Amino acid sequence: MTKTNAGRFFEDYCVGEVINHAVPRTVSGGERAIYHMLYPARHALYSSDLFAQRCGLPMSPLDDMVAFHIIFGKTVPDISLNALANLGYAEGRWLAPVWPGDTLRSRSEVIGIKENSNGKSGVIWVRTTGLNQNEQAVIEYVRWVMVRKSDLNARSPEAVIPKLSESLSVDQLVVPE
Repeated sequence: MTKTNAGRFFEDYCVGEVINHAVPRTVSGGERAIYHMLYPARHALYSSDLFAQRCGLPMSPLDDMVAFHIIFGKTVPDISLNALANLGYAEGRWLAPVWPGDTLRSRSEVIGIKENSNGKSGVIWVRTTGLNQNEQAVIEYVRWVMVRKSDLNARSPEAVIPKLSESLSVDQLVVPE
């Protein structure tokens, strides 16, 4: 038995599999402070409680990119620990504000898989949803990752390449209430 997670390899994935990623995380004003220190905020909504209140919100939510990085980070041990490359992202949507005190977790569904012609790696597509403590989806996106194989003799699954939107239409975007 090892003390570390060796991660998953290409042959460990199958289309339709749902992965509930470990260790939910409660966010605080500390994430906001560190993020604003590293990447100075240019958006008033994320920088000022007063501005957010005048927009009808109870306070300033966490920056959308903070939410993305937390949700994305939770997926790494299960999705991309053995990645050769992160290849792309699509259909990203922020669905609800993330507030200090929210507890976030990530869930991914494998929606596509294709072995590369070299037989040493393959591409997996996952749709990841970030959920808060009320099981409300706060973010959703698709990403595809090239992952190496552990067993080069493993049988190749039938290729499933998901059809992804080139862009989202306006009616697919969410404006927080």
